[in-house]
Amino acid sequence: MSKHSGAGGSLRADALGTFDSVVMAVAGCGPAHTIAGTLPALIAAVGVAGPAVLLYCALPVLGIALAFRHLGRLDPNAGAAYAWVGRSLHPFLGFLSGWALVVSATVFMASAARPAGAATLSLFGPGPAGHGVLATAVGAGWFLLMAGVVMYGARIGARTQTVITGMQVILLVTFAVAALSKDGNVADFSPSWFGFSHFDGQHHFVTGALIAVFAYWGWDVTGNLGEETRNGRRGSGLGGVIGIVMCCALFVVFTVSVNILVGTDVVRQNPDSFLTVLGDAVRPGWGGRLLVLAVLLSTVATLETTLIQATRTLFAMGRDRTLHPAFGRIPRGRQTPWTATLVVAGIALACTIAADLGPGTGSGAGSGPRLLADAVSGMGLLICFYYGLAALCAVVVHRRQLFSSARNLLLIGLWPLCGALFMAWIFVRSVTELNALALGIGLGSLGLGVVPMLISRRRAPSYHRPVPLDPERARSVDASYGAADLDPASRGGSGRTGELLTDF
Repeated sequence: MSKHSGAGGSLRADALGTFDSVVMAVAGCGPAHTIAGTLPALIAAVGVAGPAVLLYCALPVLGIALAFRHLGRLDPNAGAAYAWVGRSLHPFLGFLSGWALVVSATVFMASAARPAGAATLSLFGPGPAGHGVLATAVGAGWFLLMAGVVMYGARIGARTQTVITGMQVILLVTFAVAALSKDGNVADFSPSWFGFSHFDGQHHFVTGALIAVFAYWGWDVTGNLGEETRNGRRGSGLGGVIGIVMCCALFVVFTVSVNILVGTDVVRQNPDSFLTVLGDAVRPGWGGRLLVLAVLLSTVATLETTLIQATRTLFAMGRDRTLHPAFGRIPRGRQTPWTATLVVAGIALACTIAADLGPGTGSGAGSGPRLLADAVSGMGLLICFYYGLAALCAVVVHRRQLFSSARNLLLIGLWPLCGALFMAWIFVRSVTELNALALGIGLGSLGLGVVPMLISRRRAPSYHRPVPLDPERARSVDASYGAADLDPASRGGSGRTGELLTDF
């Protein structure tokens, strides 16, 4: 059966353009949400060298984005890494890649709903924001709203993201530029912030890298939207690359502005409210609230893109029958995976409520918030796992084309390979750095995927006998860009066996 259609209907082709893909990549990284959550820990680890760590960690991630781009040219697939790794390395590794994404996305959504509610309430003052149950309720409302947008259709989701992400980026850029141009700075800009002189030994750089690399997670939603992107064999992959470059620029410029205007000591002393301090320093009275608004918009946008990643991956797995076929059924009217959306949203929402209402509300090991925080830390292992395999997959698939040109060697070979090795290094270092609970949750949740994977051998034997990806397809795309026989959307989802490269 075609991977792009089936008895349960197909995803809506041509719902997104390349611009939409770029917006989704930026929204997936969640610049303001990431800055608010990552910058305090990063500055605590490396001080004024934060811009350097963010810049250097973007380079291997960009190599992974290049791998996604070239794999997407061969097979625009809602499963992305799940499908590519399964067809190139081994079906078991492909299944675990998809499982890793779904689990990490679900845990992230469970952890992000309450901060969205707290950010909303903080716009009305510090009192309401400190009410945990109310913050969870408001965050759950935002999450359900975004789930409704995802269920309604990819096109309305993209339009929503354009508005939300556009406002977020405008606010961040405005405040960063204003901070750079304001008088009365704590420090003057120094090119040494991009060097290694501020690192106190290798350990500090390693600690910073363990934090900064995950700032870029989420851009790969563009790979999951490949089937729904116009000229998806090019557009979705290009959107991911451009999105990473834009987010890197935002992160670096904003971190430099923090170093200049308020300094690293203020961030260390106010890890939860440094954006308010920065905003008020730029525009006293209302600047802080505008940056909180940017964080709110970013968190809400990231909830949507993360839900898209999880549901599209589940849809592809259900379509292949490696998970229950119900995940692969979608209503023809909206052409979005409703079943997958309802299941993932329900589980994430249940985890959010359980963490808030569970035993203990403090920082003890048994408290709900602490358990959820450790779960989020453990998800870094899963992200490294599927990112690294996808990057390695691109090198393996194109191994016979690598030495045909210097460009191929760099962009399809060396750069993605460096990205894969970097993720393997981060994985190993994380194993030694994480506490026992976070490590157990991370490795345990990945190992849990072995059970449905073994069941899938009986349910989906065709998936375990995959047709390898064909690199010659990319050459055909280059030679006949826009031709009907290369565009899966032009086939109208007929589902004829052998018609598309994504047939198993």
